[in-house]
Amino acid sequence: MNQAPHIAPDNASRRAFLRRSAALSLAGPATPWALSLAAMGEAAAATATDYKALVCVFLYGGNDHANTLVPYDLSSYNTQQLFRSNLAIDRQALTPLLLKPSTPLPDGRQYALAPGLDPLLPLFDAGRMSVLLNVGTLVQPTTKAQYTAASVPLPPKLFSHNDQQSYWQSESPEGAASGWGGRMGDLFASGNGNATFTCISVSGNAVYLSGKSAVQYQVSTTGSVPVSGLQSPLFGSSACSAALRQLMTAPRVNLFENEYARVTARSIDAQAQMTAALSGVTLATAFPSPNSLADQLKMVARLIGARSALGTKRQVFFVSLGGFDTHDGLLNTHPGLLKNVGSAMAAFYQATVELGVADQVTSFTASDFGRTLVSNSDGSDHGWGSMHWVLGGAVKGQSFVGTPPVIANNGPDDVGQGRLLPSLSVDQLGATLATWLGVSATDMALVLPNLRHFSTTNLGFMAA
Repeated sequence: MNQAPHIAPDNASRRAFLRRSAALSLAGPATPWALSLAAMGEAAAATATDYKALVCVFLYGGNDHANTLVPYDLSSYNTQQLFRSNLAIDRQALTPLLLKPSTPLPDGRQYALAPGLDPLLPLFDAGRMSVLLNVGTLVQPTTKAQYTAASVPLPPKLFSHNDQQSYWQSESPEGAASGWGGRMGDLFASGNGNATFTCISVSGNAVYLSGKSAVQYQVSTTGSVPVSGLQSPLFGSSACSAALRQLMTAPRVNLFENEYARVTARSIDAQAQMTAALSGVTLATAFPSPNSLADQLKMVARLIGARSALGTKRQVFFVSLGGFDTHDGLLNTHPGLLKNVGSAMAAFYQATVELGVADQVTSFTASDFGRTLVSNSDGSDHGWGSMHWVLGGAVKGQSFVGTPPVIANNGPDDVGQGRLLPSLSVDQLGATLATWLGVSATDMALVLPNLRHFSTTNLGFMAA
């Protein structure tokens, strides 16, 4: 089955409210007022009349940001080449992809998209895309001096694939039980017609979508996965199929067996509902092929197109592309990966325009970490901070968010080999997206516990 046990929506709502009540018990005389705010947040999630969705595009392996968002002004370009001349992208090839923000960066700093990301340039120019400079995993704001002295808590097991993938998605290392996408799902599941369709992955299991009560519903690029004996008559007999279903879903005395049967029944029912809903959705938008990320995003677009049939008001999706661990062969591998990302995300945005929900759907990139500015033989090694982007009609686009890092090896903004020390945290990125989705300030600590360490919690790149 492709779902884990799920607490009934009403119980999930009550438990979330009780958790907030307990957290606010120290508020003294302000407690009744604070609890009223919590109740208002709960009601708002349950009665939302509009639709919004977040789509996380995860680039597994650690994307080489320096060959994704490339310094273009002559001084920065020449400095970067000192550290990776064997990985250089010709500056003339970057000229057509120069990003021209509505507010120029200080000191004449300029960036260009790497070739392959061409389809994203018109979206940036149209104000539908913003670029985040040097974002990564942090526990709290951290200076280089604090990092060197080990005087503040750091994300555990830095530069480790599994742990940093998990920390990006959950604020905890490998083995985390829930992610911040799933914790948003906890708040919104009760407002959806079927809570099962709140958090949907088209890329297998991802802790990002696991909540305290919300589950991640996993689908393939062709839809939900059926039980073969129920999809068509078993042994040519509908009676055999009915008997199989009864055997799989009948209540049991044993608690574990009964829960398994209950989850199985829910999975079968959800598959039937989703299949019926998707049958009424067709898209004219052309998605590139062959392109596994485009296939995943096309399914997300179809699911969004089926939102009315599914009764969903708030959804969180997860898609991914692997292959970004470019220790070697970067110039042979990376351009093709970026081409897949750029063409897939551009097609997905056009599909949201076709569906009339471009202002209601926001996609964003994420990755284990960035990579070293200093090259090895013909690739780059594990880093920390990276460059990412957000895309959608509600994005305050044609802009850079954050401060351009100094291009150096062991300079003021890196911890050695050009490994960027993040100046923006995943928590700040997540909080900005969560606020747009409708998470209240009261609930934000449930979604992103580390956010309390940051004075700026909204980066301002989303419209209200």
